[in-house]
Amino acid sequence: MLHGAGAVGREWSLDELAEAYAYPEPAEGGAPVPWLRANMVSTLDGAAQHDGKSQPISNATDMRIFGTLRALADVIVVGAETVRQEGYRPARARAEFAERRAAAGQGPAAAIAVVSAGLELDFALPLFTSPLVPTLILTGAAAAPDRVAAAEKAGARVVIAGDGMGVEPARAVQALVELGFTRLLTEGGPRLLGQFVAAGVLDELCLTLSPMLTVGDAQRIAGGPAVAVPQRFALVSLLEEEGFLFGRYQRT
Repeated sequence: MLHGAGAVGREWSLDELAEAYAYPEPAEGGAPVPWLRANMVSTLDGAAQHDGKSQPISNATDMRIFGTLRALADVIVVGAETVRQEGYRPARARAEFAERRAAAGQGPAAAIAVVSAGLELDFALPLFTSPLVPTLILTGAAAAPDRVAAAEKAGARVVIAGDGMGVEPARAVQALVELGFTRLLTEGGPRLLGQFVAAGVLDELCLTLSPMLTVGDAQRIAGGPAVAVPQRFALVSLLEEEGFLFGRYQRT
């Protein structure tokens, strides 16, 4: 595990990052442990975005960690608004992680699971037209049949994870686990992360603290109603490079 100050004069290798951010291993002979982690970036003054996107407050190492977390995951869970704002594309296969993924029994790339109540998505996007793994859409049982049909016609797999229009976080996690996805990663946005936190299903937060100040009224990394009692997470690793802090926190 990498702790403390960052690599001096060199980049952390992808193998080092993969070890530092490895998912929990099952007990010997046991079943895989379902694990939901989030990966977010925040400025010093709490902004999760600048001009609606996270890229301006990120840096190259943050993007390397971003890519590593994607390469370790079975599925990447993301909100529909983030798909629209960030121009989401399918996860890609990366040769550097091919052997590691094969050894873990994973396919060439993570699936993308979009959380959407209304399925108001552009099904002409590459996320739906050319993924290595079919894109999933998590929605409620009351979703409009014509939008469900449009999603399925585009090649997406629609998964029901709620009784009404919306998605219930615990049911979303359970539905993905039942499909064989146990290494779960969410990249938000803030509203989706807030729902996972409020439901008590988030196991880990990988947080990049960017040494920037933006002011403005940008969202925090998590949004929505406050939880009744603040949830305590423990710091399990901390990396630093050029003032950026890369923390990994797990639910206590």
